[in-house]
Amino acid sequence: MSLKVKERLPQLDLFRALAIFSVIQVHASSYAAGWQAVDSSSFYFYNGMNIFFRIGTSSFIFLSSFVLFYNYYDKPVSRDLIGRFYKKRLTYIILPYMLVSFCYFLVTMWIQKDFLDHSVAQLLGSLGIKLLTGSAYTHLYFIFISIQFYILFPLLLWLVQSLGKSRLSAAWIFPAGLAIQWAFFYWNKYQLELSNKGSFAPSYMSFYMLGAVAAIYFDKIKGWLTTDWRDSSKEQKAWTMSLWAGWLAMAFLDVQLYFLFRTKAYLPSTDIFELVWNIHLLLSAAVLLKGAFLVYRKGSAFWIKALTRLGELSFGIYLFHPIVLLVYRKFRNRLAGEEISLAYFFFIIGGSVCALLLSWIFVQFCFRRLPFASWFLGNIPNSLKKRKKQPSQDPGSSPTVNVNM
Repeated sequence: MSLKVKERLPQLDLFRALAIFSVIQVHASSYAAGWQAVDSSSFYFYNGMNIFFRIGTSSFIFLSSFVLFYNYYDKPVSRDLIGRFYKKRLTYIILPYMLVSFCYFLVTMWIQKDFLDHSVAQLLGSLGIKLLTGSAYTHLYFIFISIQFYILFPLLLWLVQSLGKSRLSAAWIFPAGLAIQWAFFYWNKYQLELSNKGSFAPSYMSFYMLGAVAAIYFDKIKGWLTTDWRDSSKEQKAWTMSLWAGWLAMAFLDVQLYFLFRTKAYLPSTDIFELVWNIHLLLSAAVLLKGAFLVYRKGSAFWIKALTRLGELSFGIYLFHPIVLLVYRKFRNRLAGEEISLAYFFFIIGGSVCALLLSWIFVQFCFRRLPFASWFLGNIPNSLKKRKKQPSQDPGSSPTVNVNM
């Protein structure tokens, strides 16, 4: 079946760049904010770095849904379309997830020296459980929930297409996503009691559905995204100011809430944590989308090129950067000592820089030099492929949308 490819949106790679930068800030500051620096006078900074930037994963979820609905909403659901959709995800998402999970499993076993204490059957059973729960390493839960969404996507697409004959009626999608997410939250709180609630797709249903709505209504919001401030209408300016003001207010509230909790000054209920997190990160996804279009219009050629490449490599960087942090943290005593001092501050910032740059260099090198790199790091960006005639692409996996993170 011949499918018409939608307009290419290069701004989405800038969105990915901003999101992967945010993810790395959270992971680089996790030890400091989690326990190492809690009693220091500089803890507010580390907590703020950790919470302010925790927008990356949910923003990738929003973008994944946006990309899929943007490319598929106007296409009839057919066996051919579903077959090609799953083939792409199996090759460039599920296979890397399994191989990288296996690598992290080996690294963890080596660090913990658990190989000699378990039989081969026990190790294989443990690996199987980790693969089925996204727990081979701390960051892989995101790929696990993405796979859940891919499994559900054809059904969701069919439902949205069936019930939303007009784009106006598609407005019900986001409230439905909120309802599903909060129903799952309370179900887990009062009955399931899953410790890893965040590893299941219903925990992010509002982000998936917000991405769907943004894609379906993209023709309506495109003007707001692409218009300069001075040329914007009063209504567009009002939306922009409300978005940024609301986002900054919720980001500050989220940071403050965790600071009080981590310093044991105040113990909020799980309902408050969930509500603030949900609003903060929903607004963050919209801010990153607006920001990506702004940077694309106003940024210099150098920064647009650099951020585009970072966005293209973001999936591989996401998979690899925890290894950089793992090795880097082994040098804490040499670089910063045991005290929480100015040296420790530079150690944390240095971890962020190393995780970003070394992962970037490694992933780009692999894509350029290793023929099997896509098995571990996902689809190779077209800009790094050898110049040859490319086969026709799945509309959901064009160069700007191949990550689906």
